[in-house]
Amino acid sequence: MGIFRKKDTHESRSSSMSYAMRWKHENLRQISVIGILAIAAILIILIWLYGQNEKNIYLVVDGKTQNVETRHSLVNQVLDEQSIVLRPDDEVSRPLDSSLQDGDRIVIVRAVPVTVSVDGTTKTHFTTQKNVKNVIKELNVTLGENDKVTPAVDNSVKANLDIQIVRVTKQNVEKAEAVPFTVVKTADDSLPKGETKVVAKGSEGIVVHSIEKVYEDGVFVSKRWLGKEVTKTAKPKVIAVGTKKTAVLSASIARTSNSVNISGLTTKDGVSFKYKNVLKNVTLTAYSSEEDGIGTRTASGTRVTEGRTIAVDKSVVPLGWWVYIEGVGFRKAEDTGGAIKGNKMDVYYDSLKTAKNFGRKKGRTVYVIGPTKPELN
Repeated sequence: MGIFRKKDTHESRSSSMSYAMRWKHENLRQISVIGILAIAAILIILIWLYGQNEKNIYLVVDGKTQNVETRHSLVNQVLDEQSIVLRPDDEVSRPLDSSLQDGDRIVIVRAVPVTVSVDGTTKTHFTTQKNVKNVIKELNVTLGENDKVTPAVDNSVKANLDIQIVRVTKQNVEKAEAVPFTVVKTADDSLPKGETKVVAKGSEGIVVHSIEKVYEDGVFVSKRWLGKEVTKTAKPKVIAVGTKKTAVLSASIARTSNSVNISGLTTKDGVSFKYKNVLKNVTLTAYSSEEDGIGTRTASGTRVTEGRTIAVDKSVVPLGWWVYIEGVGFRKAEDTGGAIKGNKMDVYYDSLKTAKNFGRKKGRTVYVIGPTKPELN
């Protein structure tokens, strides 16, 4: 019985193997077809996925656009692929680690160097700003109301642009100026004619001028007059003028070719005055502080003043004395000159043009009065 079981087992195993062999032989063609179809499907999927990864990206650098085909999905990968190196101050429209889709744009603005001078320092700054105003704002520079910017703040930015910022400050100052008092004369018949007496002393007034001074980067450049205010009113000087008739003064006269040494009384331009000497045939010329080498300080230490100052030979007219020049008026001997000798005088004018127009005047009579100016009757 044991032999029969062994035989039965051998026959059963042979039958299974034969069945498998037959099944494989009969279905081999179907298995091959299925395998080929599976491989084709995988290839189609891979090709489709490959095609899906390819995309068109628009790359704009400093306003110039180019179409780039890429299979990369990140911005920094595309830039590396195109060998584009970014500087720290360059501006990119998208984050470098952001993903890209077909048709996306990457805009790059290159920073350009500009030179900025402000507050005593000069430095080079790289910027992507479009105008000067934004560059200044980017540097956190605060502009004052009167500061000057060159070029103008709305000027466009280009490489190596030189931007100058000048700090402008204005200072208001007040300057006091004395106002001379006027002289008022009244008739007094108790005084001899020609004599005077001070009734009330005059006092000067004060006017305060407001002046605006302008400084650029701490250096004074200009000033402007804003206005004035009278803080003290001048009080007039009151003089009583005698009208009582007196006998005619006698005069001792010594004549020379150019002068008459005479003490007497005369009236010119409505002013009666005593004179100590009369100069004849005096030659007059004019001068101005606008001439080269002519200053504003006189030989007597006063400041040259039109309508008052004349230059004389001090051996003829002492410095500080008043004279009356026919055709000119009352003048004071305050200055001298190397070419002024004898009966020659120079009349001062502020304007050089006026001085030249004065020309030369000969044959004038000059009354030498003294250190006190005669007052109007």
